[in-house]
Amino acid sequence: MHAHVGDWIVVESVHLDGHRRRGQIVELEHPDGTPPYMVRWIEDDRETLFFPGPEAHVENRAEHAGSGR
Repeated sequence: MHAHVGDWIVVESVHLDGHRRRGQIVELEHPDGTPPYMVRWIEDDRETLFFPGPEAHVENRAEHAGSGR
């Protein structure tokens, strides 16, 4: 997984009634764009260091802006 500052992390729920989490990457820990990422989560505006698992994927900022979200 590779990302840039401004890209979005989307974490799908692993539970049937769970919700999808979205956050914007605000800082990279590694210059090559590999995890972990500092992410600002939209549901509570908190920033956390995030190590993505298999339920997560990156949407680049252009994809996110073009989707109307």
